[in-house]
Amino acid sequence: MEPIHRRRDFLQRAGALLLSGTLLGGCAARRPAAPGPAAPAAGGTPAAPAAPPAGQPVPALRAGARITIVAPASAIAGAADEAAEWLLERGYEPQVMPAARARLAPPFDYLAGDDAARLADLHAAFADPAVGAVWCLQGGFGSWRVLDQIDYGLLRRHAKPFIGYSDVTALHLAIQRYAGFVTFHGPMLAQDLLAGRQAPTEQALLDMVSGRLGAGSWIAAPPQARLATLASGVATGRLIGGNLALLAALTGTRYAIDARDGILFFEDVNEALPRVDRMLAQLRRAGAFDGVRGVLVGSFTRLLGVPGDGEAAQAALYPLVREHFQARGIPVLAGWPSGHGDPNLTLPLGARVTLDAGRGALRLEQPVAV
Repeated sequence: MEPIHRRRDFLQRAGALLLSGTLLGGCAARRPAAPGPAAPAAGGTPAAPAAPPAGQPVPALRAGARITIVAPASAIAGAADEAAEWLLERGYEPQVMPAARARLAPPFDYLAGDDAARLADLHAAFADPAVGAVWCLQGGFGSWRVLDQIDYGLLRRHAKPFIGYSDVTALHLAIQRYAGFVTFHGPMLAQDLLAGRQAPTEQALLDMVSGRLGAGSWIAAPPQARLATLASGVATGRLIGGNLALLAALTGTRYAIDARDGILFFEDVNEALPRVDRMLAQLRRAGAFDGVRGVLVGSFTRLLGVPGDGEAAQAALYPLVREHFQARGIPVLAGWPSGHGDPNLTLPLGARVTLDAGRGALRLEQPVAV
């Protein structure tokens, strides 16, 4: 393991990959999706499994539990051992899966191991009854490559907290639809927690996955958040969404978002306003927003072409959001600090929540970890 005082060097290396999406536009994979080496054999797209009941709570993470570190997308050299050290310091038992220490040679160097290896790690982490949570090392590119090969029945039988965001949005959507349990859109080990995100990033996650927050609990943004109520009102539904570029990329697939009767959440990084407009229009015209009950807009960090990266830069996005949702007459709350910003609050995707746009908060309507 690398000592703690060397984390600055690691974070500089990690930033090089995470910010490489700038010219590509966001964190969705805009590189050609050519089959990687040793990809699982494909004989056409497998039949979709039957959809289970949605929003099932997961077993709560206990103190001292084993936490398995997976890299379903990208990985930076040294990141997994840094993450294991971070977990050890907090009293957990870390387990690093092999692909989290790997990185393919060019042109597939955006992947942490080949598809078969990353898939095997995910299956093994869920199948092991000794594992208390499955935590993604980082995002990047490539989670969507394994969706068709996942054994969703295995995941459903061994449900446990699954934590990540960004490119991991693809897995959140697939798990909620075909495994049926709540997943956690929350900070990842490499790009958030090792980077020292502001409070309450860490505590908000632990409160959520440990079961300290239950039905009736309010999730409030910290005082430094600059929330914007774009349309007032109160709405209840299942919380669904994630990274906007991934939501758009999965349109037309069996993993596409369906926000009907739900509270839609989206966020992104390194995007230009015209691209945000195009992605929202794509989703709207595909029917993804039909029947949506409320909208929660997360962090939009480093908006390309917009000076600065603070409240004023975020606000440049809001006219687009109003245009796409105002005719629906639903509550819309923007500036919520979840996603690529700092802090990064955890959200229970798939759970039934109430959005109170005027109050600027969410209320859990069900347990998410028990």
